Amino acid sequence: MSEDAVVVGATGTLGSALVRRLASRGLRVVAVARSEESLSTMADSIDGEVAPCPADIASNDAIAAIQGALSGQVRIAVLAAGLPVRGSVATIDADLLAVGAQVKMGGIVRLLQAVRPSLGPGSRFVAVAGTLGLEPGRDEAGPGGINAGLINLMKQISQHHGPDGVTVHTVVPGPMDTPRLRTIAGTIAAERGTTVEEVWQEYGAKVSLGRLPRVDEVVWAIENLLAPEADVMHGTVLHLDAGGLRSPH
Repeated sequence: MSEDAVVVGATGTLGSALVRRLASRGLRVVAVARSEESLSTMADSIDGEVAPCPADIASNDAIAAIQGALSGQVRIAVLAAGLPVRGSVATIDADLLAVGAQVKMGGIVRLLQAVRPSLGPGSRFVAVAGTLGLEPGRDEAGPGGINAGLINLMKQISQHHGPDGVTVHTVVPGPMDTPRLRTIAGTIAAERGTTVEEVWQEYGAKVSLGRLPRVDEVVWAIENLLAPEADVMHGTVLHLDAGGLRSPH
């Protein structure tokens, strides 16, 4: 029987890198994203088996779409969708908090309901959250509140599925040097009336390693959860912030 991997947010910077890495391991990757065209383009560029699955994880329709794309046991399922929400508590449209929660909090529940019948001993269930969910910042009301909720939900999921041999992992990268983060820096700079360069310097100053984490490093960490020894990491939060998180968690 073939083994599947499921990646939600498959056309994003992190998601596409993860699809490529998992396909290179011989897994059949069900790549989930909203754009059928972007999924098809990505699948054609990868040397491996990728099954495009156009679906919006913010909608319950995604459950049936993902289930219909599966072909065997799910070895690993990852929610790597980004948040379409920006702004501080002073400026954010409050309705957008619900939109973001549908993507990450509702999304993780939908992903679980989609893959649960195909999980078994040794399967990994993974969510990519963010350090703002643990250590709030002044400019990101959405990522702070929503990722905190996602981390809590993952703890609940781990309590449900640990006895089944299905391990549950929350991966918490700090800010990564990606085009998306540079766009966010531009939004913050506009809100403050400052420059993108100043905001970017603030990101770097918060990281004791002296640089932001790279996408390939985060992908490496997620891939290593497939090792049998990663069972012991069940229920934990894996910090990949390059020394950015100050508070003990």
